[in-house]
Amino acid sequence: MTVDQLGTEVLRAAERVTGHVRETPLEPSTVLSALGQCDVFLKCENLQHTGSFKFRGAFNKLSTLAPEARERGVVSASTGNHGLAVSLASKMLGNPATIYHPEDAAPTKLDGIRALGATTVGHGLDCVLCEAAAQVYVEESGLTYISPYNDPQVAAGQGTLAVELSKQIDGVDAVFVSVGGGGLISGIGAFIRKWQPEAKVYGCSPINSAVMLHSLAEEALLELPSIPTLSDGTAGGVETGSVTFPWCKEVIDHPVFVSEDEIAAAMRLVIGDHHMLIEGAAGAAVAGFLQRAHELAGKRVVIVLCGANVGLETLKEIL
Repeated sequence: MTVDQLGTEVLRAAERVTGHVRETPLEPSTVLSALGQCDVFLKCENLQHTGSFKFRGAFNKLSTLAPEARERGVVSASTGNHGLAVSLASKMLGNPATIYHPEDAAPTKLDGIRALGATTVGHGLDCVLCEAAAQVYVEESGLTYISPYNDPQVAAGQGTLAVELSKQIDGVDAVFVSVGGGGLISGIGAFIRKWQPEAKVYGCSPINSAVMLHSLAEEALLELPSIPTLSDGTAGGVETGSVTFPWCKEVIDHPVFVSEDEIAAAMRLVIGDHHMLIEGAAGAAVAGFLQRAHELAGKRVVIVLCGANVGLETLKEIL
């Protein structure tokens, strides 16, 4: 599927998820606008169902499955947010779900997954290992695998937030999006190429775990170690043969690498000045803007606050 085709699929996904996903607000940011001498808006996916954008992709994917496939059940792998999203979408559509997760995943997210009725299975310490184990189970059981990012319907569903954005603002010059496996930025970027082809897309990743951005620089998917990061929602490797890799090559105009201190400072800024909770992955996008704000004077900028699911101990440490 080309980027143009993905953009068309985003529009189809928007029709499917309407009435099921929450239309999240687009909030102006006075403090960030002043810092960058530009007009900055926050797309508040931290207020989405399950506390992150992931619900969009999960619901869209499950809604495209044949009823008999849903009845048998679905399997996924997640550090937390995608697992929460698949669990809620499964509960809404009435199908069982099993979520594989790294053994060090945030306990609060795992508790939320179980509370929604899904079964959890811990495996390894990296998303790639979880995904591999989940896919082995799928092959043995005949169930359907719901990828966190490596699926056109998941990426298209996640991109529906950009369709909402097009109805909330007249135009945009730059969009800042955090990057892990690349599903979110692929979906957003594919639609923006149709809606605002001159807009620049900034892909933001923590220095501690930036596999996709390093892979794009080398023009090949790399196997790289990941150091723990506040941006746990984007952490880990990228699956071999991921459909998002060529899309990211086309839609990401500017890669931005952010430090843990920059992420923490960005989280404090949003929590303190906007009185909204955000997680580290959302902080990475804000940190990316703060790092590149000097390039954007006079521009209209959107920062995607992709989630709010941060553990209390992590939040205590940051504050």
